[in-house]
Amino acid sequence: MGQDQTKQQIEKGLHLYQSNQTEKALQVWMRVLEKSADPAGRFRVLGCLITAHAEMGRYKDMLKFAVVQIDTARELEDPDYLTESYLNLARSNEKLCEFQKTISYCKTCLNMQGTTVSMQLNGQVSLSMGNAFLGLSIFQKALECFEKALRYAHNNDDKMLECRVCCSLGNFYTQIKDYEKALFFPCKAAELVNDYGKGWSLKYRAMSQYHMAVAYQKLGRLADAMDCCEESMKIALQHGDRPLQALCLLCFADIHRSRKDVQTAFPRYDSSMSIMTEIGNRLGLIQVLLGVTKCWIIKKELDKALESIEKAQELAEGLGNKLGLLKLHCLCERIYRTKGQQRELRDHVVKFHECVEEMELYCGMCGESIGEKNNQLQALPCSHFFHFKCLQTNGTRGCPNCRRLSVKPGYV
Repeated sequence: MGQDQTKQQIEKGLHLYQSNQTEKALQVWMRVLEKSADPAGRFRVLGCLITAHAEMGRYKDMLKFAVVQIDTARELEDPDYLTESYLNLARSNEKLCEFQKTISYCKTCLNMQGTTVSMQLNGQVSLSMGNAFLGLSIFQKALECFEKALRYAHNNDDKMLECRVCCSLGNFYTQIKDYEKALFFPCKAAELVNDYGKGWSLKYRAMSQYHMAVAYQKLGRLADAMDCCEESMKIALQHGDRPLQALCLLCFADIHRSRKDVQTAFPRYDSSMSIMTEIGNRLGLIQVLLGVTKCWIIKKELDKALESIEKAQELAEGLGNKLGLLKLHCLCERIYRTKGQQRELRDHVVKFHECVEEMELYCGMCGESIGEKNNQLQALPCSHFFHFKCLQTNGTRGCPNCRRLSVKPGYV
């Protein structure tokens, strides 16, 4: 298959893919991969296969094609191709929750001295790295990466990237419980879709609606949460987007749990868990198990709650997800307090505070914890964040956290 024929077949596959004929598109692209002798064409078709498998939640296949793409990029001896292939390798590992590998591949991308194309990819690299740091609950570095990605998006007038970063920032602020910002950023993403997204994939609309639904649920605006989640789920079902379907089912379950309707919540959690297991989203599985645990606590079935916690703890430890561990220690503390088991209670209180210290989840001004309840937060240029009211009251001539870190222990 020659260069022109390769190009035609790739376009044919894209047309089928955009018409929701995914399996036919995959067949066309796989034929190109088998028969084409054009390395640049093979590189492009591998990019199409990587994107398609990512959207379907077939992350192991995504990773397999990303590895082949790296070999093709080396054959082409072009730094731009190599940067793009390492970014796809980073994204594949991010989807499989291999966060340390993601960070390592992102750093490789950023260290490459390519041309303008590589520079334009830096925003996407920063976003992927930020998502990985968030998965590891390293909040300051996650925020640094998201802000860097946002600067790249603004400098390159890349509205799609800006939309994706806004969704990740919504997730970031949901995790540290500033629900006002957790809603603001996906609303901004939804505005970008409305203003610029005529030619975009509907996944951007679905993504912003899902993150809005999560924020509304946390704020107790359950009717709004349900509306946004239903819209997101409708698009996810139309496009066969399994990862988003799993997240929407989790959100539906959380909404029902917030209404104390655990009988309706349980089957939604089960369906979400089934898809999360199938696609390999272990971070999502932790969230599902946290929800299931809370349902068992509502039903006063404390031993069943502890069984769910045990499964979630194994996953959180395996991933290095410190926030998940903190939440689990918090739930254990509640359970053992109810059971009157003092030794176990004390053990989890100690572990809870160790997690808070490790993640620096406290305000450097008032000393109170961050992420315990809904609070307005403000980040300084160094990406350390504080209670907004503390910054307003005390002001700052610099970051107290940075000052503390710069003092060497030997001189204290």
